[in-house]
Amino acid sequence: MSELMLKLSGVNARYGAIQVLRDVNLEVNKGEVVVVLGANGAGKTTTLRAICSMVTTTGSIQIAGTEVVGKDTADIVRMQVAHVPQGRGTFPELSVIDNLMVGAYTRKDKEVQADIDRWMDAFPRLRERRTQAAGSLSGGEQQMLAVARAMMCRPQLLLLDEPSLGLAPLIIEDLFRRFGEINRETGTTMLVVEQNANLALEIANRGYVLEAGEIVLQGSADDLRTNEAVREAYLGA
Repeated sequence: MSELMLKLSGVNARYGAIQVLRDVNLEVNKGEVVVVLGANGAGKTTTLRAICSMVTTTGSIQIAGTEVVGKDTADIVRMQVAHVPQGRGTFPELSVIDNLMVGAYTRKDKEVQADIDRWMDAFPRLRERRTQAAGSLSGGEQQMLAVARAMMCRPQLLLLDEPSLGLAPLIIEDLFRRFGEINRETGTTMLVVEQNANLALEIANRGYVLEAGEIVLQGSADDLRTNEAVREAYLGA
């Protein structure tokens, strides 16, 4: 039986008086890559924000069996949950090296430098630009840095919010290939919010389709890829 890393049960989320998520149920098993598909405004980003306690939420959200609704965001980060938000999520005034160090701020072990080297090997452009300010990097390089910074906390759960946004097609393909490699090599569980359904489903085990704040479809990546409604709405078929 698969071990659950993340479970959302009857989750509702709102910004003030505006309700965005309605009775969302979602599960991610340990070691899986799960994708959430949906149009702009469907509630995908709010789902990740709810998991990180960044929006008013009711219902139940469990991470590795621990209820997190009502916890502070900092407490969730200490549970080795890393969130790469839309817009890269780097500190633009800090250097590449300093961004990576910030990603490891919760760690007390002596292997931080080894992990910096590891992620610079994974993303060689970061090594070339290690002393540059993050804000001077290209969009693709900033996204690489955001992912590497997130991995510096050795997350058990990595949340990726529209990682392809604003990037060139070749960079997107390389980035998703690396996500697949990270999952296979480290076993990191991933929940990916993405509009580029083709690439997301290539690396995913399973997926959900979110419309107007509600889950309307779920299944294996293969099932979603061949589903006629998904093909027409998200795969350009």
